[in-house]
Amino acid sequence: MATAAEPAAAEPEAEPEAGRRADGEEDAAKAAETRGKASSRAVAAATNTTPGPGWDRPEEDVSESDGDEEFAMASSVESSLGEYEWEYDEEEEKNQLEIERLEEQLSINVYDYNCHVDLIRLLRLEGELTKVRIARQKMSEIFPLTEELWLEWLHDEISMAQDSLDREHVYDLFEKAVKDYICPNIWLEYGQYSVGGIGQKGGLEKVRSVFERALSSVGLHMTKGLAIWEAYREFESAIVEAARLEKVHSLFRRQLVIPLYDMETTFAEYEEWSEDPIPESVVQNYNKALQQLEKYKPHEEALLQAEAPRLAEYQAYIDFEMKIGDPARIQLIFERALVENCLVPDLWIRYSQYLDRQLKVKDLVLSVHNRAVRNCPWTVALWSRYLLAMERHGVDHRVISVTFEKALNAGFIQATDYVEIWQAYLDYLRRRVDFKQDSSKELEELRATFTRALEYLKQEVEERFNESGDPSCMIMQNWARIEARLCNNMQKARELWDSIMTKGNAKYANMWLEYYNLERAHGDTQHCRKALHRAVQCTSDYPEHVCEVLLTMERTEGTLEDWDVAVQKTEARLARVNEQRLKAAEKEAALVQQEEEKAEQRKRARAEKKALKKKKKPRGTDKRRADEDDEKEWGYEEEEQPTKRRRVENSVPPAREAQDMNVDLGPTGQCAPMDVDPPSKQKEKAASLRRDVPRVRHDSSKDGVTVFVSNLPYSMEEPAANLRPLFETCGAVTEIRPIFSNRGDFRGYCYVEFEEEKSALQALELDRKSVEGRPMFVSPCVDKSKNPDFKVFRYSTALEKHKLFISGLPFSCTKEELEEICKAHGTVKDLRLVTNRAGKPKGLAYVEYENESQASQAVMKMDGMTIKENVIKVAISNPPQRKVPEKAEARKAPGGPMVPRQTYGARGKGRTQLSLLPRALQRPSAAAPQAENGPAPSLAVATPAATEAPKMSNADFAKLLMRK
Repeated sequence: MATAAEPAAAEPEAEPEAGRRADGEEDAAKAAETRGKASSRAVAAATNTTPGPGWDRPEEDVSESDGDEEFAMASSVESSLGEYEWEYDEEEEKNQLEIERLEEQLSINVYDYNCHVDLIRLLRLEGELTKVRIARQKMSEIFPLTEELWLEWLHDEISMAQDSLDREHVYDLFEKAVKDYICPNIWLEYGQYSVGGIGQKGGLEKVRSVFERALSSVGLHMTKGLAIWEAYREFESAIVEAARLEKVHSLFRRQLVIPLYDMETTFAEYEEWSEDPIPESVVQNYNKALQQLEKYKPHEEALLQAEAPRLAEYQAYIDFEMKIGDPARIQLIFERALVENCLVPDLWIRYSQYLDRQLKVKDLVLSVHNRAVRNCPWTVALWSRYLLAMERHGVDHRVISVTFEKALNAGFIQATDYVEIWQAYLDYLRRRVDFKQDSSKELEELRATFTRALEYLKQEVEERFNESGDPSCMIMQNWARIEARLCNNMQKARELWDSIMTKGNAKYANMWLEYYNLERAHGDTQHCRKALHRAVQCTSDYPEHVCEVLLTMERTEGTLEDWDVAVQKTEARLARVNEQRLKAAEKEAALVQQEEEKAEQRKRARAEKKALKKKKKPRGTDKRRADEDDEKEWGYEEEEQPTKRRRVENSVPPAREAQDMNVDLGPTGQCAPMDVDPPSKQKEKAASLRRDVPRVRHDSSKDGVTVFVSNLPYSMEEPAANLRPLFETCGAVTEIRPIFSNRGDFRGYCYVEFEEEKSALQALELDRKSVEGRPMFVSPCVDKSKNPDFKVFRYSTALEKHKLFISGLPFSCTKEELEEICKAHGTVKDLRLVTNRAGKPKGLAYVEYENESQASQAVMKMDGMTIKENVIKVAISNPPQRKVPEKAEARKAPGGPMVPRQTYGARGKGRTQLSLLPRALQRPSAAAPQAENGPAPSLAVATPAATEAPKMSNADFAKLLMRK
C-alpha cells in the first residue's frame, strides 16, 4: 500500500494519458457492440473471470498499446469462436428454451425466488448482458439479494464501467447492496472501488465517507471488522502529508478501543509505526478492550463451531448483548443473525420491537421494517408493525396506503390474517379523523374503507379459504361502536348490528349483551327492551343469562305491564328450554341403554356359539380315525394352525425329556406310538398344570413404590434376573414380579417394586428404552377401578409448532444420524423414531426443537432432503384427528330395524374376508335380512331350514368341491 502514494501524488499529470485510455476503450466498446453473439459470449466469459478492481492498482499504467493488444485478442477470440461455433449450437438452443420457460414462469408468478436466480445464471452464461441487468433489477425490486448475488452483479458492472456516468451507476448499486444485509465484504469492495475514483472531483471526501460509514456499520464485527479498519488505515497511510499522520494515529486509537480478534497484532503494529511512545490512556483502553474480548469469545467461538444458520447461537448472543445494553452492538448482532436467518419472522419482530422501543431513529426503524416485510411477506404481524411504525414517525398518508395495498397482495396463509391487516389499517384511519366535525374527508374515507373491507372479506377471502375470516364480525362491531360513540349515529349502528345477527350470531348470548350494552350507553330504553326480548327468543347457549338481564332491567326501569310481559316471556322460554334439554337427556339415556343391550346380546351370542361348538365336537377316536382315512383317501392333509401346533409342541416332550420320563423312542429318535389319554384326562392334566403355575398377587398399597413394565419380549428368559440390573440404576429393587401364562410362558409384562418412592419416579424415565430390540413401556402402577380419571401417557395429537414430523426415512437411519442432521438447524430437545411393537423402525420420526423459529427454519431447509437415497418429507407436527366411533343412528338402515354391528377380530375384519362355503351349498334366503356389508345372521334368528340341514363330514365337503 505504501507504493500507492506516488501514483496518488502524480494524479494530475496522468490525466491526459488516462483520457486517451478512456477514448480507446470507448472505441473498443463500440466495435464490440457490432460483433455477433459468439463475441458477446466471449465478453461474458471475460466478465466472469475479471476480478474486482483494487484501489491500489494504478490505472495510469494502461497505455494505448495495451488497448490495441486487447482489441487484437478479442478479434482472435472472435475468429476462434467462429470456427467452433457449431459446437455451441445445441447447448445454446437448450439454454434459450430454458430461458423462455423461466421468463414465462416469472410472468405467472413473479415471487418465485429460485426462478429469478436460474434466469440470471443462464442469461449471464449466454452473454445477454442487457437482459442480465434487467433481470437483476427486477429481482432486487422484489427480493433482497444475498451477498454472493450482489458481489457477482457488482463485479460485472465494474468490469464494464467506462466513464464517470458508469462509475456513478456502480456507486448507486453499492448503496443498494449495503441496505439489504450487513455484509463486510461488500463494504470492503465499496471502499476499494471508491479509491479508484480519487482523482475525480471530491474523490478523497467520497473515499473517507465510504470508509467511515463502513466502520459505523461493521467496524464492531469481531471477526470481519478488522479488514475494514486495516484498509482505511492503509489508505490514509498512503497519502504522504504531515496533516494526514494525525488521521492515522486517530484510526489506530479508535480501533484499539474496540474488542476485535487479533488485537495484539494491531497494538504491536501501532508501536512499530508510531515514533512517539503510546499514551497511557490508549494503553488502558486497549487493556479494557482485551478484557471485553474475553467475555465475547465464548459466543464467537460457538458461532464458529456451529453450522449455518446458527439461530440458537445467535439468540444466545443477542440475549447477552441485551443485558449489556450497548445499542450499536445490539444492532450489529441482530444484523449478523438476520444474514443467515432472514426467513425467521420472530427474529425480525424482536429486532423491530427493540428499535421501536429503544432507538426510535426514523430512518433506521423504517428501513428495518421495510426489509422485514420483503424477507417474510407472508407474516401479517410484520405488516401490522410496519404500518404502526410509519404512522408513529409521521409518514405521508399516501405512502402508508400504498404499503397497505402491498400487504393485501402479499399472500397470507390464513383467512384471519386478512382480518388483522384490515383492522390495523382501519385503526390508523380512525385515528386520522377529527370527530368534532360533523363531516370530513377523513371520516368519509374511513366509512368507505369499512365498506370495502367487508366486501373484500366476503368476495376474496371466503372464496379463497372457503371460510369467513371474521365469524364474530369484529370489523362490523368496531364500525358500529365508532358510529354510536364517536359519530352519534345510532341508526347506522343498529343497521350494522342487525346485519351481524343475520350472519349466524343471534344464538349467542354474549353478542346480544354486547348490543344491549351499546344501546344502554348511546341509545334509549325502548331499543334496549326490544333487543332483550329478541335475545330471549333467539339465544340457545345461555338463555338463563339473557332472561336475568331482561328481568333486572324491568325491575329497575319498567312499568308493571312491562314486568308482567317480561316474566311471561322468560318463563315460557325457559320452560321450552328445559323441555328440550329433558328430551335430549332421555334420548341420550335411550342410546346408552341400547348400547348396553347390544353388548349383552353379543355376549349371549358368543356364549351360545361356544356351547354349540362344544356340542358339535366329535367324541371318541373311531370317528376321528374315519375322518383321517377320508382325508388321506383324497390326498388332502390339513395344515396345522399355529395355535394347534403350539399346543402339540407343548404337549409332546422333547427327546431328552422323553428319556427322563421313560418314553420309548423309535429308531429315528422320535416318540414311539403310545396310548393317548382320553380328553377328560387331558383336561384334568391341564387343570393341574394351571394350578401349579404360581399366581402373582399385587398389593395395591405399594403402588407408590411400584412401576408397571410392559411390551417386553415374550422370549425373554428369566425376566426378573435380566431386568434387575437395569432397574437397580434407579434405586434399590425390592422385588420383580413377572407375569406368566397358564402354560408357564412369559406374557411380556411385570411389576417392579422399589424400596423408595423416588426410585419409582426415576424409573419412569426408562420409558421407551429398547430391551432386546423392543421399546419397553414403563408406567405408574395405578388401579384404574379406584382411579377412573387416571390418564395413561399418550403422545400429543394437537398442533405443536415447535415439533416436526418426518416421513420417508430409510429404515437403516439411526437416531444419532438423524439427530446430527437436525442439529444443524437448531437445538434439538427430543428426537423419537417411531417403531412398531417389535421395535422395528417405520420410517417416521418426531423432532422437538427449542422454539417455533428453529422448527420453521428446519422445515424450509430439510423438506425434500435426500437421506441414503430416500427423499424425506418434513412438516410441522399436526396429527389428524382420530375418527369418532360411528354412532348407533348411523348404523340404522333408513326406515328399517336396528342391525347388529359386525364383530371382527383383534385387527378388524377377518383374514381373507372370503366366503369358505362351497357354491353348491349357498342358498339365497329372502327371509334373513342382509345389511349393506352383509353381516352374518345371528344365531337367535336362524331359519328352521338352516337348523335342519344335515351335518356333513370333511369327506362330503371334498366330494362337493371336486364336482365339475
